[in-house]
Amino acid sequence: MASTKNRSDRDLLAEYFTVTRPLRVVVITLSDRASAGVYEDKSGPKLRGHVEQFFGAGKIPLAVESALLPDDAAGLRDRLMAARDGGVHLVFTTGGTGVGPRDNTPEVVLGLADKVIPGIMDLVRLKYGADKPCALISRSVAAVMGKTVVYAIPGSSKAVDEYMGEILKSIEHVLCTVQGLDVH
Repeated sequence: MASTKNRSDRDLLAEYFTVTRPLRVVVITLSDRASAGVYEDKSGPKLRGHVEQFFGAGKIPLAVESALLPDDAAGLRDRLMAARDGGVHLVFTTGGTGVGPRDNTPEVVLGLADKVIPGIMDLVRLKYGADKPCALISRSVAAVMGKTVVYAIPGSSKAVDEYMGEILKSIEHVLCTVQGLDVH
């Protein structure tokens, strides 16, 4: 790879990820009811659409996998460890970030994290919580597990739009840094 000096994060990613070595992303929806077929998962497909549009527009080769799981800590833990150990670059979870009895996504993610990235989630909570106080109840988290970045966001379509609008502003830099492509 050529020198990274004076090159954008997007340029670095476009060179690093290739058709034979694409940016690997897993989108996991956590919902007892959606996984049981009680209602359709809308937040997972919406989140996947954000990822595909953002990276596809940048011509970064992408391989996205989706999963629909019940709110089960052991199942999520297994899935996250498989992603980390399998070389997945990004994991997005949607659901399980509230305060309900089966909302356990933050605990699972943080239990596997090597590093936590609190700022992005704090920003989103404060930005949207100013007008919608219930947004402050979200326990969304962002973390790094090895070379895998994980964003755990709420399970509503509207929350997906709000969170992804902020996450995507810094995601290229986070990926470059975690993959060792950044010059800093």
